[in-house]
Amino acid sequence: MRRDVVITGIGPITAFGVGIDPLWSALLEGRSAVTRVDRFSAPGFTCRAAAEMPPDAFNIRKAVPKSYRKNVKVMCRDVELAVGAAAAAVTDAGLVTKGVDADSEPTIPPERFGCHIGAGLISADVDELSGALITSTGGNGHFDLGAWGAGAMENLTPLWLLKYLPNMLACHVTIVHDCQGPSNTITCCEASSALSLGESLRVIDRDAADACLTGGAEGKLNLMAFMRQQFTGRLAPVADDDDPAGVVRPFAPDAKGTVLGEGGGLLVVEAAETAAARGATPYARVTGFATTQSFCPDTVGLEIPPEDEALADAARLALDQAGTGPDDIDAVVPFGSGIPIVDAAEATAIRAVLGDRAASVPIVTTVPAVGNCAAGNGAIGLCVAARCLRDQKLPARINTHGADGLDADVVAARDADLRRVLVITSSQGGQNTAVVLERAAERGHG
Repeated sequence: MRRDVVITGIGPITAFGVGIDPLWSALLEGRSAVTRVDRFSAPGFTCRAAAEMPPDAFNIRKAVPKSYRKNVKVMCRDVELAVGAAAAAVTDAGLVTKGVDADSEPTIPPERFGCHIGAGLISADVDELSGALITSTGGNGHFDLGAWGAGAMENLTPLWLLKYLPNMLACHVTIVHDCQGPSNTITCCEASSALSLGESLRVIDRDAADACLTGGAEGKLNLMAFMRQQFTGRLAPVADDDDPAGVVRPFAPDAKGTVLGEGGGLLVVEAAETAAARGATPYARVTGFATTQSFCPDTVGLEIPPEDEALADAARLALDQAGTGPDDIDAVVPFGSGIPIVDAAEATAIRAVLGDRAASVPIVTTVPAVGNCAAGNGAIGLCVAARCLRDQKLPARINTHGADGLDADVVAARDADLRRVLVITSSQGGQNTAVVLERAAERGHG
């Protein structure tokens, strides 16, 4: 890369709340936000646990300027999460944007500020959709497609579709913060966040922008999305007497699956010279990025063969771009979902890349604490990795015992000498990403 890129702001949004501080505190303390599903009635699901954000933890109206609040009525949950994460990231980076103060000069010229956000295939609100569908029944009481097309669909709320298009996350964020630089939306399941980061890196590298908001968000805690994930077989069964907080056990021999969460995160990435000119203190440098595609025999990425080499290839390519090697990696932040076949593929990749060091390089896991936030999951990992590098600290790990050949078992938070962290993500679609983050002061100092 021709331009050094640094992370100057991080804005995760999880079941613990908005911003890095509540998430970081929970991770250090080894707390989990996974509880019984409360958002809807779930007796028909084998998995009745999720990481839900409490109603009082986030108010979308406070995340946008007063002049924009009328638009929150056309924001689905995923959009709300992205807008909240953007506000947190912009504040954390110390930026002035139109969304912060419309009367002041923006820190980054709008035409030099890009935005790339990973999104999911958003499910419509069941009550909203069924309220219109019930008006399209025929004489036999069954759904009638002709009645739907003849007028029943008009019973959907005005601008209904604009609530659920995946690009609406980036759309609202760019309008609120007046990001007029290159913008894009990527929908590749759990790989979406890091793929968006890769897009931002390329935009800054080719001098099409000086800074970007990047990351992803998704909220699958609704009946339709929850049902889809149950059909995949990726969710852990949760019995009535199970402790929901202990269900997700990444890399454990008794792992049974994952649970869903709502959230994600946005980061502010900048050209190093732009950050230096405004006196910003970076969390970390982004020195390597790569992506590959795994072969999935089921064609949709539900089954990733443990011997698949694509994830390891992504990690090696990212290390090559960073100009470093496996001996220089001090921690790994994987997907760590608790889905046995996915964990096995990730473990194989980590051992292939790190070799004899695999058993001693600490693994940082987030899904046991905040659930699998799908398109937002990678951004949470990137935010946590950046905070690890800044604070020179590793968070606690929970739930896992007996991990084979990996440093992934239960452990308390501890201080650590961290120079470089590898963040890797596999995904339901088979896409893989690898990102190398480097301690901000490391470049030019060994």
